[in-house]
Amino acid sequence: MYLNAHSYYSLRYGTFSIDALVEEAAKRKVEALALTDINNSSGMIDFVKACKAQSIKPVGGMEFRDGDKLLFTGIALNNRGFRELNEYMSAINLKEKEWQEGTPGFSQVYVVYPFGKAIPKKLKENEFIGVRPAQVHKLIAAAQKHLQKMVIQQPVTFADEKTFYLHKNLRAIDHNILLSHLKPEMHASADEHFLSPGTFRETFIQYPQIIENTQRLIDHCEIDFDYDSVKNKKTFTGSRYDDKILLEKLASDGLKYRYSKKNKQAAQRVRNELAVIDKLGFSAYFLITWDIIRYSMSRGFYHVGRGSGANSVVAYCLKITDVDPIELDLYFERFINPKRSSPPDFDIDYSWKDREDVQDYIFKRYGKKHTALLGTSVTFKGKSIYRELGKVHGLPKSEIDPLTRNPMVEKDKNPITRHIHSIATLMTDFPNQRSIHAGGILISEEPISCYTALDLPPKGFPTTQWDMYVAEAIGFEKLDILSQRGIGHINDAAELIRTNRGINIDVHQVEKFKNDPKVKAQLKRAETNGCFYIESPATRGLLKKLKCDNYLTLVAASSIIRPGVAKSGMMREYIYRFHNPDKFEYIHPVMKEQLQETYGVMVYQEDVLKVCHHFAGLDLSDADVLRRAMSGKYRGKQEFQRIVDRFFSNCRARGYPEKITKEVWRQIESFAGYSFSKAHSASYAVESFQSLYLKAYFPLEFQVAVINNFGGFYHSWVYFNEARRQGGKLHLPCVNRSDYKTGIRGSDIYTGFIHVANLESKLAKRIVNERLANGPYKSLEDFIRRVNPGIEQLILLSRLNAFRFTGKPKSQLLWEAHLLLKAGKNLPKTPRLFESKSRQFKLPHLEHNPLEDAYDEIELLGFPQSMTYFEMLQTSFRGEIIAAEMNRMIGKRVRMLGLLVTLKYVKTVRKELMHFGTFLDHKGEMFDTTHFPPSLRKYPFRGHGIYLILGKIVEEFGYASIEVEKMAKLPFQVDPREG
Repeated sequence: MYLNAHSYYSLRYGTFSIDALVEEAAKRKVEALALTDINNSSGMIDFVKACKAQSIKPVGGMEFRDGDKLLFTGIALNNRGFRELNEYMSAINLKEKEWQEGTPGFSQVYVVYPFGKAIPKKLKENEFIGVRPAQVHKLIAAAQKHLQKMVIQQPVTFADEKTFYLHKNLRAIDHNILLSHLKPEMHASADEHFLSPGTFRETFIQYPQIIENTQRLIDHCEIDFDYDSVKNKKTFTGSRYDDKILLEKLASDGLKYRYSKKNKQAAQRVRNELAVIDKLGFSAYFLITWDIIRYSMSRGFYHVGRGSGANSVVAYCLKITDVDPIELDLYFERFINPKRSSPPDFDIDYSWKDREDVQDYIFKRYGKKHTALLGTSVTFKGKSIYRELGKVHGLPKSEIDPLTRNPMVEKDKNPITRHIHSIATLMTDFPNQRSIHAGGILISEEPISCYTALDLPPKGFPTTQWDMYVAEAIGFEKLDILSQRGIGHINDAAELIRTNRGINIDVHQVEKFKNDPKVKAQLKRAETNGCFYIESPATRGLLKKLKCDNYLTLVAASSIIRPGVAKSGMMREYIYRFHNPDKFEYIHPVMKEQLQETYGVMVYQEDVLKVCHHFAGLDLSDADVLRRAMSGKYRGKQEFQRIVDRFFSNCRARGYPEKITKEVWRQIESFAGYSFSKAHSASYAVESFQSLYLKAYFPLEFQVAVINNFGGFYHSWVYFNEARRQGGKLHLPCVNRSDYKTGIRGSDIYTGFIHVANLESKLAKRIVNERLANGPYKSLEDFIRRVNPGIEQLILLSRLNAFRFTGKPKSQLLWEAHLLLKAGKNLPKTPRLFESKSRQFKLPHLEHNPLEDAYDEIELLGFPQSMTYFEMLQTSFRGEIIAAEMNRMIGKRVRMLGLLVTLKYVKTVRKELMHFGTFLDHKGEMFDTTHFPPSLRKYPFRGHGIYLILGKIVEEFGYASIEVEKMAKLPFQVDPREG
């Protein structure tokens, strides 16, 4: 008779996971249980399944609260009632309704008001009063009037005193107050737990009708879900047959576009795929994805299609992807086979500027009732728990900070830290708040509210209250509409090339890019700064080691660089085998048979499946569960362990030596969680080639596009350096030349106002808009009159010499700025018909030191532009060699000068810290360093700057780097502004 149970999805309130709640109920022989989480239905799908497994009758519901105020509890008679609860909560979250004291117009929901609170004068047929066992003694007066409308309402929020205390900590966190300041109305009563058997009958012995009312209510309720069928929109045209015909037509048209009419292999592959797609009912999924692509292409948006669906030739023909599965020998049957009940997933990447437009189209095209963003839960994890608990237990910041930084060291410092650690252990992985999945969208056949209530996060699109795991459990296949900066680089570069050079670039000419000698040579040199996915130091090093100059090798490199391959030691092994295909032995004949293309090394997700299937004898569906579990996309721990056990038992049955089995498993385990599918790697490689082509032929426009998208691997100053290295002439911001973002005219690159620290964005945009509307600024006074800046903003611009068009030194302009603003408070803000000559100020001659400009630029832009960091050094020494000469000095000890670009922190097997560094020499070329623990302890990094490095040049597979022995940060010339 539990009509009011809470799970931990009652955020910062409940203490039970769904499984723990149901298991506790089963232990206590509870026959029926209602889950009524506060203002959400996040746990209902899992709850119903868990109850069925324990032979407990599940009852659906929701508890409605306005802050701490309990309004009523809704108990669903059936799935229609569950939908009503979800729709009511969604309307409040979507700001379509406000909280109200009275009941909403439910028809399939029992409404239970808390006893002792305000209730409607006349209760409707579906309205009841919930009485707690502790309130029985108060029933004498009220019982006669409302007895037939009373039910037992025993809330369940925690298991015992320990979890009651945990609950109070959660409530204090929720209210952001000290635990000692928590008021009774802010938390649950101490008796909100399961009661001993027979308690209800003993407590309500004088009121048997209340027991009968409660049992009758439970008996009337029924909720269940179909966990087997696909819940996505079933048809695109309204008819499955018409979907089939339309998809065939589109695939046929695309076949002519992608392949020649005589390509029998492609035609047969398309026919085979269409037959399987139709048989499994996935036509609508392909057509909906095609429809989204069609819309975005009509808007001129560039996209990259990837995910397992990229294995499909049909997807390639529909322009969903730009990866040719036949060229790459991609295995379609692995992703769509008769054992698969869900369609392949498509990940569609757009520029960060275009994605919201595409999302808006999807919601309008398929309807808000049937469309939702996929939610996710942000959980209490790691160090953040200690910060939250430290605050509610009143620790000062000086004690919270070290506890948060290193809780495992600080936890035993004193009794309070030990106490906090014990609570932190209990609440680890509890949901803390609901958020949005990176890109998942659901398009449902039935209204989304049949399965969940909806939230409205800041993005402005309705979002499910449960995550991708629940979506999958109930039968949804998400469509991922993602954003990435790399696409912005490509889009913006093409636009800059058109405006700056008058050349239209078709960025979809991927075949041309792949075979272009200049592009291939650039790839082989690892000239990849700014290029999508291949610009990091580790990837540049890999490209050099592989001497990568072609598409197929780049596809492999895109997956090899993932952490799992390196961790397993197989990245180095792959490189060795790549260069020495006749000088290694396969660990087992199956590896040669299945992985000959990758020299016996698992490079792609498909390789994991092949090994599990052909080496260990797992069927493809089990192998896929194994892969997905290792990727964190599968929650069934028992099922996962069952398959792992089968892997080893199958290997034993096949007579494999234990050593070989364990080594194969080690490689699978370390690799599977990080690997890409081959189609995914190929999609990334296509985008990399598009970037490479633009960088090879239009380096300045490309670099400006990278700068303006703020999304590369490095800081912006590195890309400005690259633009200068490629022949661009960098200009400081100028009120008559610069735009809000960085612009290019010929080879002149004007830094955008967006890069100026503390310059207000509204003012920066006003400078540009006013200039475009009324022409260039004629003088400082003209600028002040038209833009009306404050003195602080004017000083920022003056210090960066943004008024250099006047021909006056900035020291004089700073004087004039103060005088003009002081004298000109009453200057008219409207343009004057005739420009009168302004008063000229006579100032004494002021000395100018270019070094002062450089320090101003570092302060306001983050890096110097009028001179380089190297020109600011006290020494004129530039190193014995530069980066371009390293390959000729292998094995020799040298001294080099380098400007620190980035660091990678790594721990050795002995848990000692070592670093991998990337530097620029004075020519602007990158080189890489290795800092082993002994060297690092004696010569640590001391922040950004230029370092004198002594070390030995080493080489691995043709890639040169320097192993650092000693290192010192070099001093700059003294800042003259401080004199």
